[in-house]
Amino acid sequence: MSSLNHTQYNKSNKFSREIEMQGHLIDSLILTKVFSGIMDLDGEFQILEISIGKKKNDESYVKLIVEGKTQNQLDKILDLTHSLGAINTKQEEIKIETAPGNMIMPNNFYSTTNNETKVFYHNKWINVKNIMMDKCIIIKKSIAQCIPIREIKKGDKIVVGDSGIKIFPIERPRDKNNVFNFMTSNNSSERPTNHMVKKVASDIMKIKNSNGKIILVAGPAIIHTGASESVSVLIKLGLIDSILAGNALAVHDIENSILGTSLGMNIHDGTLALHGNRNHMYAINSVFQSGSIKNMVKTGKLKKGIMFECIKNNIPFVLAGSIRDDGPIPDVITDIMEAQEKYKKQLENADLVIMASTMLHSIATGNMLPAKVKVIAIDINQTTVTKIIDRGTWQALGIVSDVGVFLPQVTNEIKKIINSNKKKS
Repeated sequence: MSSLNHTQYNKSNKFSREIEMQGHLIDSLILTKVFSGIMDLDGEFQILEISIGKKKNDESYVKLIVEGKTQNQLDKILDLTHSLGAINTKQEEIKIETAPGNMIMPNNFYSTTNNETKVFYHNKWINVKNIMMDKCIIIKKSIAQCIPIREIKKGDKIVVGDSGIKIFPIERPRDKNNVFNFMTSNNSSERPTNHMVKKVASDIMKIKNSNGKIILVAGPAIIHTGASESVSVLIKLGLIDSILAGNALAVHDIENSILGTSLGMNIHDGTLALHGNRNHMYAINSVFQSGSIKNMVKTGKLKKGIMFECIKNNIPFVLAGSIRDDGPIPDVITDIMEAQEKYKKQLENADLVIMASTMLHSIATGNMLPAKVKVIAIDINQTTVTKIIDRGTWQALGIVSDVGVFLPQVTNEIKKIINSNKKKS
């Protein structure tokens, strides 16, 4: 097994590569992942040079040789180290091939991660714009950009292989009070809820006080559990910049606002309303009668609720359709590619995305986000939370809780913070 005092290295072995890494490698456990990953792949490593930062904000540096018994094994080791931010010590430019047709990539195209990425092109490192996972990188006029396969045009310059590409994994936050340092990518319903409520509320306020952008990805459970009033308050307070959802959120929000029910159940006591099974269809019909949600507000047919507050406060929302939708209402985008583009537009420059009880839209949104964007995923189902946040990032916080309990608690804590700030001023 390789170790720090490993001194023997067979220079005649052609299945080896010299690589280097720099950053917060120790406290972010990146170097540990490199070493353990190489050993898990039955490879070898030898440290040639290492410099460990002496203070919290100092970066570390390491140069090492990695070795496999075969080319295939070495390739697997290099894939691992590359994904964790390693580059070849012998700097190489990116390799480029042209797209053979519209929506067709070369077979050896580079598949992106959601981490910040740079490419070495014309003897300098350039940032890849609009980074997302599972896409490709094209070069146009010395600009590197991440795009989905459907946007590729014949003749586009596509980055292939992994030469000249550097990934910047998310590092552990320097601030010990950062809410996203509290749980990393683990989640549990056994966490101290009151403590977490305060942490989340505090971080929301810090982001907004710094003119940050907060997006809410919302599921209909927000309405079913009685949390719609809390979300409405957050919108009125200017803490939500955009809402991404589906037909169901809007339909049941409108049903609740005009009939007091959600899925035919009375929100205030959980009893079944008389003829409640038709209420959501009544809500859909009401929107069609008005022509749009905006017209319902304009004519006074819709006087409260999440959709009402979005219209009154000019908060953009995108409603993406699915095959199971009733109606859907006129505001829903039924072309899934168009809906995806609208989602991506709203997610530009987002600082925090709150995903509340919607696995379908949350996972879709997560696939569009750079890893640096903070994510809070709330769901009563722990498996759902795990699927949403298990993206290998320090920036994801999973909360296994009923949104009908958690969101009102966060909203009340935010009100306390606002009132406290008013008293101080």
